[in-house]
Amino acid sequence: MRPQHFAAWPPPPYPAPRDGRDPLAWIAPTVATVLLSVLGPAAGLLGLMSVMATDGCGTECSQALTNALTLIYGTLFFGGFLAFGAWLAAWVLPWTRRWSATRVWLAAASLVPPVFVLLLVFTLPAP
Repeated sequence: MRPQHFAAWPPPPYPAPRDGRDPLAWIAPTVATVLLSVLGPAAGLLGLMSVMATDGCGTECSQALTNALTLIYGTLFFGGFLAFGAWLAAWVLPWTRRWSATRVWLAAASLVPPVFVLLLVFTLPAP
């Protein structure tokens, strides 16, 4: 006896698994939104107030402190654009499985500037 093989040709037009809609696509941008709503204002407030905390040294501030303050303000300005762009791209990407890894990376990248500013503020060198 010979086994019978039934094969449908051409193959049925099933959608590729990566092209299907991702039901969990909203999680990474939502987590980033919640964390940015806390970290963003905290980084902005503490970053802008860091110069007030170091006013006591006047013009004789150390070079390390001056460099740290310059880096804080540069990150607040340019990092704000980076964080907003990455956050927006995480929401706007198509909600398919193909873009799920990119969406998670963009959501994580949107958190880097405020976390970096907070790290710099909490580790400011002595005046």
